[in-house]
Amino acid sequence: MTLYLLAFVICLVIGIPVAFSLGLASVAYLLVNDQWHLMIGFPQKMIAGIDNFVLLTIPFFILAGNLMNSADLTRQIVRFAQMLVGRVRGGLAVVNVVASMMFSGVSGAATAEASAIGSVMIPAMKRDGYSPAYAGALTAAGSILGPLVPPSLSLILYGVLTGTSISDLFLAGIVPAFALCGLLICYALWRARVEDHPLPAPVPREERAGLAVKALPALFLPVIIVGGIRSGVFTPTEAAAVAALYALLIGGLLYRTLNGGKIAQAFYDTATMTAGVMLIVAMASMTAFILGIENIPRAIAATLRGISEEPWILILLLNLVLLLLGLFLEPLAALVLAMPILNEVYPLLGVDSVQFGVMVVLNLMIGMITPPVGLCLFIVAAIGKQPLERVALAILPMIGICLAVLLLVAFVPMLTLALPALMGG
Repeated sequence: MTLYLLAFVICLVIGIPVAFSLGLASVAYLLVNDQWHLMIGFPQKMIAGIDNFVLLTIPFFILAGNLMNSADLTRQIVRFAQMLVGRVRGGLAVVNVVASMMFSGVSGAATAEASAIGSVMIPAMKRDGYSPAYAGALTAAGSILGPLVPPSLSLILYGVLTGTSISDLFLAGIVPAFALCGLLICYALWRARVEDHPLPAPVPREERAGLAVKALPALFLPVIIVGGIRSGVFTPTEAAAVAALYALLIGGLLYRTLNGGKIAQAFYDTATMTAGVMLIVAMASMTAFILGIENIPRAIAATLRGISEEPWILILLLNLVLLLLGLFLEPLAALVLAMPILNEVYPLLGVDSVQFGVMVVLNLMIGMITPPVGLCLFIVAAIGKQPLERVALAILPMIGICLAVLLLVAFVPMLTLALPALMGG
């Protein structure tokens, strides 16, 4: 197994994409351990890893997000958020967080949210006199709200890998997302008072009704997804298809900003993103097979049991490991790699699988904004044209806020389980 890890790290260091790094490390392991005959089953293992009907939700939800973004939804949401909360000192920072929360119900991915919201909010905050590093850091911190609420791609994959109800997972992430959003807003307001941030210009009264008409149908998308699944009108896969059709209709008929070229580009972007996601899942399935050969999951579970029998200590150790994993791997790849191990460790913790899923996803998302290799940090630093180290320094207090919410998710079950229970989960 040491050889596998060494080969994987070397591939990453020399710049080989994660999916191919996983595959090459698997091939190296099989050849060196004289198990080359298993190479015959490599394609079958890859196909088996993605041969799951529920995984069809991923391309449909990606398509819905791309269509919404092509329809210039980001600017509509930002203006609507400014109308709601913008008239306070530091209001543009608050708008940044609220817009991220609103856009969460469309994107489902942290990187998409960081690039979409960042391209609008970071230049606007710079023009208003905010520190570019702070603007980028706040955008990156807000981007992890996306994977906590429907249609979260990470929660979908966790549900597929563990058999957990996807609708329960969608509901479970909503309260933690609002808690994180509220704490980030409080931090932004505190920074505004300390640093005397400007008061933004009001949205003209004549624009307000139009903004509401344009923004609310898009914000209704998560309600359609969760409500449709919960009521039994459609399955999660059908809900994803409905979401894509809904995005196409409101983008073309309500906003009237979608044309043939934009729709074609949205389909192209969806195809390339889906291919990347599925390739990672397929290659990581081979890695999971190798972990099984080496019996690594049970060995790790036994090691943890030897360290302590106290569930709270095991939860803290597991959170630390997941945070480190999230530093170096894209969340979907990390999920596929970690779940064989987590499935062995999970019974030791005494937590519900829905609560556990939100905890795992939030851990991996915090890794996306944590220095030195958080992917969302690279995105916002590029948009704001700032050195990565400045953005990394500015985001440290916000990472502390995210860790506080993570501890609440890990040790306060009702934070994640109350809403699914209320809705009959």
